[in-house]
Amino acid sequence: MILGVGTDLIEIKRMEKACSQGRFVSRVFTETESRQAKGSASKLAGSFAVKEAVAKVLGTGFRSFMPGDIEVLRDSLGKPYVNLYGGAQKRFEEMGLTQIQVSISNTADFAMAFAVGEGEPPAERRMEMKTLLSGRKMKAADAYAIEQIGVPSVVLMERAALAVALRAEKAADAFGPGCHIWALCGAGNNGADGVAAARMLHLKGYRTTIFMAGREEKGTQELQLQLSIARRLGIPVKTWERMKEEPGGCQVLLDGLFGVGLSREIEGEYKRCMELAGEILTGKNGIQEGPSSESVPQGTGIYGKYPTTSSKPWCIAIDIPSGIHSGTGAVMEIALQADETVTFGWEKMGTAVYPGRSFAGTVTVADIGFPKEALQAEPEEEEPISIAYACEKADLMRVPERKAYSNKGTFGRVLIAAGSKNMSGAAYLSALGAYRSGAGLVKILTVEENRAVLQTLLPEAIIASYTPEQLLGGREDFKEMIEEQMKWADVVVLGPGLGNEPYVEYLVEDILTSAFVPVIIDADGLNTIASHPYLTSYYTENIVITPHLGEMARLTGQKTEEIQADLFGAAFSYATHYGITCVLKDAATVTAGREGALYINTSGTSAMAKAGSGDVLTGILAGLMALGLEEEEAAYLGVYIHGLAGEEVSKNGLHSLLATELARAAGTVMAGTKGGNKTE
Repeated sequence: MILGVGTDLIEIKRMEKACSQGRFVSRVFTETESRQAKGSASKLAGSFAVKEAVAKVLGTGFRSFMPGDIEVLRDSLGKPYVNLYGGAQKRFEEMGLTQIQVSISNTADFAMAFAVGEGEPPAERRMEMKTLLSGRKMKAADAYAIEQIGVPSVVLMERAALAVALRAEKAADAFGPGCHIWALCGAGNNGADGVAAARMLHLKGYRTTIFMAGREEKGTQELQLQLSIARRLGIPVKTWERMKEEPGGCQVLLDGLFGVGLSREIEGEYKRCMELAGEILTGKNGIQEGPSSESVPQGTGIYGKYPTTSSKPWCIAIDIPSGIHSGTGAVMEIALQADETVTFGWEKMGTAVYPGRSFAGTVTVADIGFPKEALQAEPEEEEPISIAYACEKADLMRVPERKAYSNKGTFGRVLIAAGSKNMSGAAYLSALGAYRSGAGLVKILTVEENRAVLQTLLPEAIIASYTPEQLLGGREDFKEMIEEQMKWADVVVLGPGLGNEPYVEYLVEDILTSAFVPVIIDADGLNTIASHPYLTSYYTENIVITPHLGEMARLTGQKTEEIQADLFGAAFSYATHYGITCVLKDAATVTAGREGALYINTSGTSAMAKAGSGDVLTGILAGLMALGLEEEEAAYLGVYIHGLAGEEVSKNGLHSLLATELARAAGTVMAGTKGGNKTE
């Protein structure tokens, strides 16, 4: 099976120029490679192209290993083959590769190489992460469990209802005697879950009433079955209009109106029903007050505190809050505010992004018996975005160990091209973030005016400087200087605080055309690309962009509101179109890999909405890449670490966070990574 394909094109004249510097040859090629080439720039260019192509097969670029760890030789017939050493060999084994086939084609001016990696892949690591599904994907998983595995639908429904009933029981006990539980149910299986939960609560002695919306006779078979059981047990079943007539109202409301299948705006009878339910949930109808926080028994599992002065009931959403789109989190005209959501099998993507996240309250994922194989099922209608992943604390173990036998060069070199005249803050914060997340060496490439300030703020950083006049007055000399800086770097950060002067376009272009390593583009780097779209032609698979909503709007020409309405779609479309990694920053940041994998961040607080926070994030991503993580993994894991750092600082209050504190707190979070707190 093919596990990776790579290709690369090298200009032979560029290789001649590079080889004129002896250090480049000794750094990149082994003695055997140099001896076989006999000084031929064409052969060395072909070998270097193979190294690049193989690095792409391995998926890491030159981060966890050096170019010399990929040795390109020719057999007696001139056919190229590779020997792998060190980090390259380790990555080869991790991927489950058994062989890498390579070929070289030369013209008078260029050398082109192809590499194909074959083998058997290990178990997919993403599947070990917390998984979130779209509504269609969830329906497909449900159908698979029932039709292919043979799990009876009634069994899944009873388990789902039991999970809801257990949560409702704890909420009702917190309210005390006389608590009235309502189940507000629609005509689908989500409503059937609500009816079944109400029946279980009734049998335990709780006062329950079922209110129906929609035409019962057109409901699903499961709904009709559950209603018939409820009626035989004497549970009151009423139309939704009767809610306003119920004496004393309710203290706990089960929201079973709409499930994950909602795909259009809510209108008509259902909208009127939800408007009334909304009044009840906001306490506008004068129902009984909730208990004081002191009366909530310990160990009840109630998240948060009940209000002491309002009359708001506690709302438990069944699977997803009614009115929230399960895939995008959008409000479909109207939505019900839940205090907690009990969802089944896997969390839904729509409750992980805003505004859906704010409507869901605390989300509990109930295991009701879906086999993992059900994730293989594809929706009946083609859906480009159906699954996403999220980090948990256990994922911090993905950060590579810091080996005892090492030096500063072992942990990577980060070059940060940032800052403009008398604007050094962004460069400093990015560099601090890179160091705090593990990078061994950090060099800041900035304008000469910032040198003294940065040396004072961060003496650990190396400072390389230039003047705009140098750039504009001698492009070739400047490009040569940039090429030298790129040879030094294992990771490049491009953009924080660069400003918008005319010379920035040339700086961005020179770095993009010279870098053979991952480049993280942020802030003014992105704004420059938005102003000069031709720069996207220099994108490679090693590019990571980190736009906020405004920057993404400028890059795509979309409105900010359109992007915000579908974060998954916006990140996915841009990443897959250009074959790069996109970190789309928002209150719930979405990361999209170049092949379309999606990750939603669940860490962080509103305290992080401060100047400089994004600069720190960029540095953290660079630091993780310097340690050897691939672009995609470093991106989603770095966003998670950044959020955890925000939570750590926020313990001192939500208003006072500073970006410098955020960078330092990243170090605290990193102590929890594999080997991050080891001293041996």
